[in-house]
Parts: sequence; structure tokens; C-alpha cells
Amino acid sequence: MDLTSAESKATYEQIQNYVLEKYDFKVSILYIAQVKRKYGLEVRKHYNISKNGNQKVPQCPIEKEEAILDALKHFKMIS
Repeated sequence: MDLTSAESKATYEQIQNYVLEKYDFKVSILYIAQVKRKYGLEVRKHYNISKNGNQKVPQCPIEKEEAILDALKHFKMIS
């Protein structure tokens, strides 16, 4: 049975909960968006953009990226 596009998408909250339950640490929405963007998944535009042009954006640590990847695979968003 094929999944519809809506069924194959997990919310950021579902991804956060999966990582928290399985790995016992929290991941931010920023890190999830970075990983999704890195692997070519759709990321919607956010509207909370800083007017400060030289803002430093934290990068997702490797261990959290691996946990997010596991969650994306669990929810069949990537293979």
C-alpha cells in the first residue's frame, strides 16, 4: 500500500518527541530544518527573521543530526 504525501510527513513536534523518547535529548526546530534542507526535503519559509544581518546561526551537532536522520527514516520521509 502506498503512502500519500500527507501521510509520509511528520510534524516538527513529532520528530522532536521521537528523538526525546529514543535518545533522551531535545532537538530544536532550527536543527530539524537544517537537516531537512541538507537532505533536500521541503522546508517552509519562516517569518521570524532577524533584521540583524550579521546574526550567528548555530549549526546542528553531528550526534543530533544523526538522531534527526533516524527520526526522518522512522517517519519514512527519507530512505
